[in-house]
Amino acid sequence: MERIEHYDWNDGWFFTPRYDPALLGPEIGGLDLEPVRLPHTVKVLPFNYCNENDYQLVSGYRRVFTAPKSWEGRTLLLTFGAAAHDATVYCNGQRVGHHACGYTAFTVNLTNAVRLGQENILVVRCDSRETLDIPPFGGQTETLTYGGLYRGVSLDVKENAWLRDVFIQAGADGSFRIYSAAEGETVGCTLEAEIRSPSGRRAAYVGELSLPINGTLNGVQPWSCEHPTRYTLTVRLIRPGTSGLPDRALDQKVIRFGFRTIQFVAGGLYLNGVRTHLRGLVRPQSYPYQGYAMPDSIQRLDAQILRKELGCNAVRCVCPPSPAFLDACDELGLLAFVEMPGQQHIGGPAWKAQALQNCREMVCQYRNHPSVFLWGVRVPGSADDEAFYKKTNEAARRLDPTRPTAGTHRAKKGQLLEDVYAYDDFSFAGAGPGCLPRASVTPDLRRGYLISGYGGMMYPTKSFDGNAQRLSQALRYGAVLNDAAAQQGVAGSFGWCMTDYNTHPAYGSGDRVSYQGVLDLFRNPKLAAAVFASQKPPRVPSDIVLEVSPAAAFGDMPAGYPGGCWAFTNADTVRVYRNGDFIAEFSPDRQGRFAALPYPPIQIDDFVGSLLEKYEGIAHSEAVQLAGCLNAMRRDPNIPSPLLRARLGRLLRALRMDESHLIRLYQTYIGVLGGPTASYRFDAVWKGRVARTVVQEPAQRVRLECTVRNAILTDGPTWDCAAVSLRAIDQNGSLLPYCSEAVQLSVEGPAKLIGPSVVPLRGGMAGTYLATDGVAGRATLHCKMEGALDTEVSVIIRRREA
Repeated sequence: MERIEHYDWNDGWFFTPRYDPALLGPEIGGLDLEPVRLPHTVKVLPFNYCNENDYQLVSGYRRVFTAPKSWEGRTLLLTFGAAAHDATVYCNGQRVGHHACGYTAFTVNLTNAVRLGQENILVVRCDSRETLDIPPFGGQTETLTYGGLYRGVSLDVKENAWLRDVFIQAGADGSFRIYSAAEGETVGCTLEAEIRSPSGRRAAYVGELSLPINGTLNGVQPWSCEHPTRYTLTVRLIRPGTSGLPDRALDQKVIRFGFRTIQFVAGGLYLNGVRTHLRGLVRPQSYPYQGYAMPDSIQRLDAQILRKELGCNAVRCVCPPSPAFLDACDELGLLAFVEMPGQQHIGGPAWKAQALQNCREMVCQYRNHPSVFLWGVRVPGSADDEAFYKKTNEAARRLDPTRPTAGTHRAKKGQLLEDVYAYDDFSFAGAGPGCLPRASVTPDLRRGYLISGYGGMMYPTKSFDGNAQRLSQALRYGAVLNDAAAQQGVAGSFGWCMTDYNTHPAYGSGDRVSYQGVLDLFRNPKLAAAVFASQKPPRVPSDIVLEVSPAAAFGDMPAGYPGGCWAFTNADTVRVYRNGDFIAEFSPDRQGRFAALPYPPIQIDDFVGSLLEKYEGIAHSEAVQLAGCLNAMRRDPNIPSPLLRARLGRLLRALRMDESHLIRLYQTYIGVLGGPTASYRFDAVWKGRVARTVVQEPAQRVRLECTVRNAILTDGPTWDCAAVSLRAIDQNGSLLPYCSEAVQLSVEGPAKLIGPSVVPLRGGMAGTYLATDGVAGRATLHCKMEGALDTEVSVIIRRREA
């Protein structure tokens, strides 16, 4: 094993946006080359109003390296994490590889092209034009597709025999089967496998190359969403010693995996024999400015947001994601539905052949991840194609018999060649059932069924939209989540989508942003995010979620009516106070519209309580009735109904009041446009104690909150990046959604900004990214905004040498 070498080749590259064959030679002439580090995007784009034509380039990457003579007799394998979208690799002018998928990794063999003891020239021709006849192109893609070497690159120097692939099938009962594939001079070689438990217990096995290694490990802890226990498999390729010499380990692969069993039936998904309801979101893998090109720490952060902040137990990946993202899913217990690349369009024979190859690569590269529970073997939203989809299903089942297949349909009763009918159900328009009856959609009720997409385009909502729009989006997500959970046989649902994303001009809001996410582009939460976050079961007080739609934003509503008020929480109850006076304590309605949710949103529908008794001296019985009438008038933006008018008439006569008294009471205890504004306090009560508080009152001062999500960065083997969130908040820490001031950003220390140095707040929120530049130390981001005190955050950068 001492002769196995691994090098991360993410530094030392030069880039040109215009590929030129002169890159292949030692003299590059007048080519203008820019030094870059990977991951890299061919074009940094603005936040919105970007132009997709800017990244549609035939670009070039060049790296010069010296190959030591110690590499003689060795095998040189160069692996690209992803190249968007068509890549041709040259070494010293010799074509050594080609790959036509922008979402899977590929490896080229440099052995015969490298000149030992000399400088060598490595060149990648990268074509990111959307006219390519490969997936996802050919039709109109919705999401932007970007370009470049946007994942890492590594070189492995191996012996003349090496392990190409290792796959372990591991069931919840501890049984396993290890498959391996080796290349090179493997005659006489054997395998050694070792499984190590989290506690350090080890079990060793031996086998032959041509046969799987079978066994059973006793006392295993199965991988699940609640307990994502991972084991470590090490497989070594052994060449037996001769003439008294010891055996030699030529190569090894180390894999983190989990013991678990997946079964989809008509009743839903069973993980390790336990019914598991899926509550997830679709994840676009793009980011502001950089597109796809973000380092591993930012990829992992998305998984953490989904699992820890949004409380999801599943994610749908509409193309093969970063391995770092799936590593985090494995670690966190986040189930992943991974789909082959494509968007609705199916091309001709060459296109289909490439799509089938993409499907094979997807399965082979991700099948050891315990989080992956379902393969998407249809181009999302495409029409039926029996011959083509028989091949993709056969390929997935042959390469991985442990997982079911699915494919997202846009049509009812489509052809079902997969194990699970996945349907994009965008039927809900704000009223009626949140989703269609399963029997009206799937052609086979004996198979598994899930809702692969909902929401999104039906009600796109910007973070700076009015309160009614933001609340309506949240309640719509809640309705579909509820009805999917309530309907028997629906395994779960995936909301479209996790984040806003840049898009083509035929989609989105005209500024090339699709505002369909529950988070904005910077991963700041909209109100709808609280619908998901509030479904997390709390374990400690800090787990309590409380988000409340505005209670008294009269000027934000038509005709000055305050509209509905809802609390999204996983607490037991919510107590409401007005100007310090207790109003009422509200509990979830376990029989109402959202009864199927673990933690239904709570409607706050009483803003008077016993205040009429306390301040007006009205007797209890009449006070309760009059408070009910005032609250009903608050909820009804129209003229009171005849029934309500009759009730009010009787009450006013009994209390010897006229209509002017009623108007004064309404203005005092409900409030009107132009009148005094009350201060409301909402306390989330959990296990008898207040765990979280929200205060809504007029803003007295504006503060700029700057939060860094990952404050410790590691530069090496590539650049790292900190995600920074910016929010305008009031004296109580409440978001100011209509603050749109510009924030000036500057960096002190060994880091640089990604994106502009001046960013506007949108919906009171914005963000930025701090990228390392190869030096260790402390970097500080300074933030300035008119009308608020300056603020700053710091990150610590560690340097790890290759």
